[in-house]
Amino acid sequence: MTYNKEIYKKLFGIVTPIAFQYLMASLVTASDAFMLGFLDQDSLSASSLAGQIAFVFSLFYFAFVNGMNVLAAQYWGKGDRKTAGEVFALTMRYSLLAGLVFTLGTAIFPEQIMRFFTADAKLIAVGGAYLRTVSLSYLLTGFTQAYFGMMKVCDRAKLSSLIGSLSVVVNIILNAFLIFGIGCFPKMGISGAALATVLARVFETAAVLIAVLRGQCPALDIGLMLHSDDRQLRRDYWKYTVPLMINQVGWGGGVTMYSVIMGHLGSDAVAANSIASIVRSMIASLCWGISAGVGIILGGMLGRNELEEAKQAGGSFVRFSILIGAASGIVILALTPLILHIIHLEPQAQHYLKYMMLMAAYYIIGNSLNSTVIGGIFPAGGDTKFGMICDVITLWFVVVPLGMIGAFVLKLPVLAVAFILTLDEFVKLPAVYRHYVKYRWVRNITKSDPLQPVSPAD
Repeated sequence: MTYNKEIYKKLFGIVTPIAFQYLMASLVTASDAFMLGFLDQDSLSASSLAGQIAFVFSLFYFAFVNGMNVLAAQYWGKGDRKTAGEVFALTMRYSLLAGLVFTLGTAIFPEQIMRFFTADAKLIAVGGAYLRTVSLSYLLTGFTQAYFGMMKVCDRAKLSSLIGSLSVVVNIILNAFLIFGIGCFPKMGISGAALATVLARVFETAAVLIAVLRGQCPALDIGLMLHSDDRQLRRDYWKYTVPLMINQVGWGGGVTMYSVIMGHLGSDAVAANSIASIVRSMIASLCWGISAGVGIILGGMLGRNELEEAKQAGGSFVRFSILIGAASGIVILALTPLILHIIHLEPQAQHYLKYMMLMAAYYIIGNSLNSTVIGGIFPAGGDTKFGMICDVITLWFVVVPLGMIGAFVLKLPVLAVAFILTLDEFVKLPAVYRHYVKYRWVRNITKSDPLQPVSPAD
């Protein structure tokens, strides 16, 4: 009992700042939707669709950062700070490269990108203006997110949360000033929301650099970032990162296809889906924080060869994630009347939103469990391939095809299509459970230790 208390005390020491940072980040999206909703529904819908580019970019940097966490958490737990720093330098290299690609793409081809999400000429024009303005933020985000990931590994989660949260406050304040033209600021509408995002990332980058100069977090070895001679470490990094990236891109591409499908069902469907997704993301912040915290804690335990203890802790975390998911669903149901009261949409969109909130309430239960197991427990021991296979098959061979058939062939009602698109978390649950009890994730993957999984419990 005392051991469990210590484990959960450590978990919440990591989870609280991470979850708060996720929550604050989702507040930016919420403030965009809330403020742009006062302008017109087209601005709200266009920003939602254009925001999918940031989501797609996040799939890449999350893969790089999570790949770092798989290795760096174990090396840090083992006490090998030098190798953990080398893993960080590799992560920064690829995170910045991805950010540069997205920055150039959105700056040069914004309208062409928007055409992928919608055929509505007005949404394409408005969303294109947003993407062109926000383009620089992707490069800056690549830098700060790599640093935030390393801060979590080296027990500086509170610092990353503080910087990220202050950036959110700056973003929300600038949103109000630049969207509506308060005081001496020009009224820029949706472009103002994009500019506020860029300025917030500039603030975030400056804050990270100040923290580094003050010695509050590890310094980046620029030489190692540009070139590393440790081929074995690079192979290890990509061994765990590539499946994570395929998983992220496969899962995220599927989720993006949800927006594509809804985007072709009309502005009402897009607006309602946008609000429901924002609320779900805000409530899911705790679930995602738990997933990150579980991965770091179990990774450290496995790096110290505490295999049986990690196995027991994993079971405890699984049960805990189910309780958190159920509680999160209840919170969404409780918030639904308030959301419907304060969000002003067209009557048809308001009707869609009511039932999409109900769908979000049960969806989050499966999301909580799967994010903890697939995103936290399995990668802690280097088991990154299963999540890749599971998510890609579930989304691209089951849910996305069913959603497209329902929307474009059978011409089902919007809410019926939305229901189909919430099935992914539950379709994969049986496979996730069967894989979990094999305990292939219970292993030490640092260089000097054997990669031997423990036997499953009787």
